[in-house]
Amino acid sequence: MRLQRITNGLTCTTAAAALALLLTACGPSQPAGQGSAEPGTGSPSASGSQPALETSAPSSSSSSSSVAPSSPSATPLSEAPQATAAAAQLCKAGALKATTDATGGGAAGSVYMELILTNTGQASCQLKGFAGVSLTSGPNGQPIGAPAQRETSVPVGDVLLAPGKSGTAVLRYTQAGNYPDCVKAPAAGFRVYPPEDTASLFVARPSDACSNASIELLSIGAFQAR
Repeated sequence: MRLQRITNGLTCTTAAAALALLLTACGPSQPAGQGSAEPGTGSPSASGSQPALETSAPSSSSSSSSVAPSSPSATPLSEAPQATAAAAQLCKAGALKATTDATGGGAAGSVYMELILTNTGQASCQLKGFAGVSLTSGPNGQPIGAPAQRETSVPVGDVLLAPGKSGTAVLRYTQAGNYPDCVKAPAAGFRVYPPEDTASLFVARPSDACSNASIELLSIGAFQAR
């Protein structure tokens, strides 16, 4: 009987020890791997840093895309005068005053002068190209001889005249006495047609004209800003 109790006791003790060993080996091992890591330390911190980099990249790209459209919206300063000139109406005789300045002198029987058109209106206007110029017997008289021929050595450009401003063109008058076959007629001055206008202005300047239209006493250049 005593041997049987000892055997049973050994069996229970061995079983209890084995159970305790099993609980010690298996129980703490699983929580230890997952519960020991704290937020912001170890491998979870490294894995969390990657999303931060990914979100920052789109922000820089959206920032650059917001700046890009601003560039085309800016209008170059060099285009502003062109746009203003294009919007202005052509200068008309009713809002212009015509004068001449002969201080340029002369050569070989010719007199060079400036034909000056001044804007007397309330709005800006545009001069472009050549005036029509003829010698005439008076403010209401008919043209005498050939009209002025165009001198194209100076290129045509847009001349924007603000109120009170002027544009000029070189006007050359050749003395009628240079032509033996000239049939002379007295002229009281010049009849001036602004570019692309059918109304005219008169500039008083007495001189001799040639009534025969085959003789060209006048030439006119393109208008320039004064």
